[in-house]
This record gives sequence, C-alpha cells and structure tokens, in this order.
Amino acid sequence: MSKKVVKVRVPATTANLGPGFDTFGLALTLYNEFEVEEEDGVYIESYPKNEFIENPENNLFIKVIKYLCEAEGKTFHGARLKQTVNIPVARGLGSSATAIVAGILTGFAVHKKPLTDEEFFKVAYLFEPHPDNLLPAWKGGFITALKTEDKTYYSKMDFPKEIKAVVVIPDFELSTEKARLVLPSQVPLKDAIFNLQRSALFIRALEERRYDLLKVVMEDRLHQPYRKNLIPNFDKVIQSAYENGALGACLSGAGSTILALATENFDKIGLSMVEAFKEVSINAEYKVLEVDTQGATVEIFEK
Repeated sequence: MSKKVVKVRVPATTANLGPGFDTFGLALTLYNEFEVEEEDGVYIESYPKNEFIENPENNLFIKVIKYLCEAEGKTFHGARLKQTVNIPVARGLGSSATAIVAGILTGFAVHKKPLTDEEFFKVAYLFEPHPDNLLPAWKGGFITALKTEDKTYYSKMDFPKEIKAVVVIPDFELSTEKARLVLPSQVPLKDAIFNLQRSALFIRALEERRYDLLKVVMEDRLHQPYRKNLIPNFDKVIQSAYENGALGACLSGAGSTILALATENFDKIGLSMVEAFKEVSINAEYKVLEVDTQGATVEIFEK
C-alpha cells in the first residue's frame, strides 16, 4: 500500500543585518530538509545524526505537526521523519525557524487547507515570536517586518544579486534566549536615532546600489555592543572582514555566526575571519552563500 510523503526544504535566514534589529531578515542558500510520512508512533532519523532532535520531546517539527493535527480535532498517531540538518543549531542562522515553517507547511499540505498569512502567524508565533526569521524562511528574499498585538505587516523587496553573504560559523552555540538577556530594557535616545538613520539609509543603499554606504549603515548600537561580549574577538573578526574587502559586516541574528556582505574576495574574507577566531583558540568555518529568493518549497509524492 502506497503512502503519501511530504518533503519540505527551508532556507537559512540571517536577521537584523546590523541596524534592523527585529526588523530585517534575509534568506540564504543553505537548507534544512524534512521528509515525513504518516506512521503509528514517532520515528526520527537525522542527517548528520543528532540525538537531541531524534527525541520527539525535543523535535520542533514534530511539535508543530502534532499541534496542527490536534487543532483539526484529530488524534496524532505519529510520523516517520527524515530530517537533514545543514543549518547549524543556535548559531544565528534561523535553524528553529526552518522547523516551524516546515511543520506548518506540512500540516496545511496534509489537511489540504490554504495557508494564509493570518493562519501562518497564528501557529508560528506559538513557537517563535520573530517574524524577521520566520518570514524569509517561508517567503525567501529580503524582508522587512513589524509585529503588533493584532497583526504582522511585512514587505519583500529585491536584494542585489551580485551581493553574496560570507557567513563565518564559530564552533560554539549561542542561544537566542541568552543573547536576549544581555540587552538593556532601555537605550539612550541618541542610540535609537543612530539606528533609525542607518536602517532607513540601508534600504536606499540597496535600492540605489550605493555599496559604498554599507559599512556605515550596517553599524548598530541597539544589540551588537551588548552581544559582542559573548563572542570572543568579535571586533577583530569584523575588522578582518573589512580589511579584506567586505562591504558590510555584522552579527548574524543573535549570533554566534558573523556575516559579511561582499561582491568579490569571498574566500579571502572568509579565511581572514576564520583566522581571527583562531587567534582566540576558536575553530570556525565559513560558507559563501547567495540570497534565496524562493523560500520554502513543498513536494508531495507517493511512496
């Protein structure tokens, strides 16, 4: 007897991009994949093997599809999941958002329901309250977003194709919760103005291809000055990126990954940032990624 299989591929995301704290999000060409079919009981295989996510109590994708099943008034009997993890966990590249988005898309595909923005956010925000991660993972591209108590407003705009992201991923995790705890509850007015000016000009710099502005407009005073203390040699890593041709550089999301935007010298930039981490005995790897414009994809087939 054939079984219906749902396969979802979701891109990594980088949020904030310097000044756009909890506002800017960008999808990147690095993907997590989720292949699931109905089963009695929950069986999880992960590639590469990860015992934490193979535990159904920890697996965010399973939590989402279980919730959606029960929200339909049905009993969740189980699932067989193959989860391919290419996006490192707790590194500021939206790994949790991929599981949430994949779970929602799978649930709506199985129940053959149209997925509206309202339905998406109603479920997604039960698991993560950050549209700057969730939206680019779902829709792809460069997203600006804001969340009110009642609604989420967002816009997807073109991102220059010639710009690539060099992401340098150090060999240590940094949870969003821990990175949030170091942030102050209030900031000086001059720091708020500093970020407002740069956020507005960041958008125009992209639209007008004014790449000479990116170094200035990707500066930040709302989160990076506080979070950089959690990342050894942060300033030197950023400096290395600029010395080797980066247009702009910043923390990726809450970290620990550091991101550089560039149109050339990608490997040179990546290697220099890796070396800066090595100075403080931290191993790191770099990846050169493009902007994903498609977002999450869903494939349904019989097995």
